Amino acid sequence: MCEVYESIEKLSSRSEIVELMAGYFKDLNASEVKIAVKLSTSDFREALNVSWATLLKTLKELYRFNDEDFYRAFNDTGDVGSAVKSILEAKRLSRQTLLMVKPLTLEELDMLLREVSEVKGPGSKYKKVRVLKGLFSKVSPLEAKYLVRIILGDLRIGVKEGIIVKALSEAFHIPYDALERALMLSGDLAMTAAVAKTQGLHGILNMRYVPFNPIKPMLAGMAYNVREILDEFKGKAAFEYKLDGARVQIHAFNGGVRVFSRGLKDVTSSLPEVVDAIRGEDKLKNCVVEGEVIAVNFNGKPLPFQELMHRFKRIRSVEEEAKRLPIKLYLFDILVDEGSLTIGEPYIERRKRLTRKVESIPLVDSLMTQDLEEAEEFYRKALEYGHEGVVAKKPDSIYHPGVRGRDWLKVKETLDTLDLVIVGGEYGYGRRYRWISDYFLAALDNSTGGFTIIGKTFKGLVDEEFENLTKTLENDVVKREGRRVWVNPRIVVEVAYNEIQKSQKYPSGFALRFARIVRIRWDKKVEEADTIDKVREIYIKQFERKASNYQR
Repeated sequence: MCEVYESIEKLSSRSEIVELMAGYFKDLNASEVKIAVKLSTSDFREALNVSWATLLKTLKELYRFNDEDFYRAFNDTGDVGSAVKSILEAKRLSRQTLLMVKPLTLEELDMLLREVSEVKGPGSKYKKVRVLKGLFSKVSPLEAKYLVRIILGDLRIGVKEGIIVKALSEAFHIPYDALERALMLSGDLAMTAAVAKTQGLHGILNMRYVPFNPIKPMLAGMAYNVREILDEFKGKAAFEYKLDGARVQIHAFNGGVRVFSRGLKDVTSSLPEVVDAIRGEDKLKNCVVEGEVIAVNFNGKPLPFQELMHRFKRIRSVEEEAKRLPIKLYLFDILVDEGSLTIGEPYIERRKRLTRKVESIPLVDSLMTQDLEEAEEFYRKALEYGHEGVVAKKPDSIYHPGVRGRDWLKVKETLDTLDLVIVGGEYGYGRRYRWISDYFLAALDNSTGGFTIIGKTFKGLVDEEFENLTKTLENDVVKREGRRVWVNPRIVVEVAYNEIQKSQKYPSGFALRFARIVRIRWDKKVEEADTIDKVREIYIKQFERKASNYQR
């Protein structure tokens, strides 16, 4: 598997990557296919709960190298996993010089990673280190490189889910569309791969929706104003208020209710009010509905998004927190009704279904119109009520899980925001001297699978956020340069800015003017960050708008 990963790193052609992976999958048994797909697509970081500091300590003790050795290797390679591989090769360590054991199999790796994830309670850090030492004592330098990346949740080979599905399609001679539908039903690519291997097309076509498997959310594209939406849709548009809250997907099956975040993390225990609200709806049985949770004050007015995030991360004293910070649920879509998927139905039909199902829970306010003045008035009201703006949906659009297309378009009060990833920072001065509080902000570069810096800021956060962010980042430091640190990319922040400028300061060629962090997006994965292509597109449109304004 690691040899396949190593070959993929050298390839730039999507078709060559698909062909290579298809050939690899073809030779595996069902159990191995399942594990290989899981390792290639999943982020294990949260499940394993192993910080970079703990992992580095483990590797230093096992392989007997020091910080100087590591940072020298990291400077040469620019990657944590590659640095570890380089150190082992320099020390001429191999599997045989560590332990005389048979080569590590996929099944053994899966078993040991599950063992790490299951360690809980007092002394868990020591137990994790012990298991990790045993695991790393079985691997070669090449395997160590990718094992480090897997544990840190960043494989860095640029293989996305679509490539894996395409490779499975070629390996097992199953149409791509059939595999994509099966994945939508199961919610589990690894399981879908195992069915493809053992049962072929027949098994894939006979897959049914599995309750409590979260469905990837459909995402909205961006529009600059309401007029642009009506021009693009060329007909009526269904406008909905864009609430400044957290998107949730709620599953209600056989008397059980589970709530998933936008990132498909189970947050049921943190939101008991949502569970109670769903259970209070007699007709919401064997359903999956989507909605938005907002924090409200005691007058029912929306509170800032950052307040809401305290609730999502709360796992203790939830009832006390609920009294301090009440939340309100609004629904806007239904994806499964009476056990059957509805995502293939037009939006307008799904909205009708939802209206018939729900009695007590409010639906997100909506307006169907093709009248510009009416639509703009609806947008103004959304802002007056304290919401972010509006989302417009094509009435005949079906639900595309995991896709950000132009069937849904959002307009916010300010479009000058980007979701960027913190890749480094500097400790502040004066009151902020103990905190990493000046952050390097990077956009996703799809061509490399990495991140490219487009700005830096210390503005926007309060002391408590600086302190909490510092604790998280210090566990992810891969390199220190005096008071500057570079970290594994893991945290997404929404960044407001005045303008995108051309700049030679950063390798990206761009820089943000007057950047300020609006909020920390704990609910987003780094793969969902905005891309450098989007930054380039906004930069070009800035001048189109300026030229248009000048002409008027």
